[in-house]
Amino acid sequence: MAPSPAQPRGLRERKKAQTRRSIQEHALKLFLSQGYENTTVEQIAAAAGVSHMTFFRHFPTKESVVETDDYDPLIVRLIEERPPEEDPLTALQRALARGLAAVYGTDKDALLVRTRLVVRTPALRARTWENQYATEQLFAQALAARADGEVTLHIRVLAAASLAALTTALTHWVDGDGDEHLPTLVDEAFQVLRGTSSAS
Repeated sequence: MAPSPAQPRGLRERKKAQTRRSIQEHALKLFLSQGYENTTVEQIAAAAGVSHMTFFRHFPTKESVVETDDYDPLIVRLIEERPPEEDPLTALQRALARGLAAVYGTDKDALLVRTRLVVRTPALRARTWENQYATEQLFAQALAARADGEVTLHIRVLAAASLAALTTALTHWVDGDGDEHLPTLVDEAFQVLRGTSSAS
């Protein structure tokens, strides 16, 4: 029986994902050992055992190796799966918590390295606003889709404030060298956002 067209496509997608992950892992190791600015695309490609062109098929720039992940699409899907009766802020908070738990449980070290690089590397920090704006738009659209589909000011503010809470918790976590429990920090950040946290 001849294989269906879906089988080779599925295999190709898995191989592409494996190559992409390998490039990112080797890049992070190099960034950690010799610094972001001192690492070239050629060095990353050589360490990952791929060609220069293969690198650029997966990542358009060196910065994108650090910035690119599957987190945003995951959170959007988790927002869409939240019960319709949940208020938007709770839906977003719980979606973020579930997504973070998945990443934190499997890729904690990589998350720490990537976040540290973004916080401490000027070239990456300069792109943070642009990336966060795109993420805010995705979250706002996902929240709006749970209601009437209109992205209102209320929805935009919730998405932006939630992302700010997450980003601040991540920065605090990095400043402490990852010693604290990140999901707890994110919960505390949302308590501050809701005005339910005692000052400390």
